[in-house]
Amino acid sequence: MEDNKRKEIMRAVKFTLFSISAGVIEIVVFTLLDVLTKWPYWPCYLIALIASVVWNFTLNRQFTFQSANNVPIAMLKVAAFYAVFTPVSTIAGNYLAETLGWPGILVTALNMICNFVLEFLYDRFFVFGKSLDTNERAKRQK
Repeated sequence: MEDNKRKEIMRAVKFTLFSISAGVIEIVVFTLLDVLTKWPYWPCYLIALIASVVWNFTLNRQFTFQSANNVPIAMLKVAAFYAVFTPVSTIAGNYLAETLGWPGILVTALNMICNFVLEFLYDRFFVFGKSLDTNERAKRQK
């Protein structure tokens, strides 16, 4: 039981670190688009979000969840998450930034925090839940 607890803590730590790196990508892309273009909030956020999702999915599948599951199916499951999360966060973020005048970077940070918590739970229990620790890296560690 203790080994499982340690494994789950390490999984959460890895997810956090990879999410931070994805967050850096999202913030950099968002900031560049926000500063260098005259675009409204939503396209800047959407492009930055997509860049960070691809990065995060790739790293977490391989290293955090160590999954050997079918990549297209896992990507479709993640796409389903973002099919809900993206419009909700984009519309809400655009409202906060454009209508209420909140700073875009603050709105993006709030969206990132929500995304972090929800995606960890979704990935852990739905996307990779039945295929945890099944890739070659995980097999070598046993």
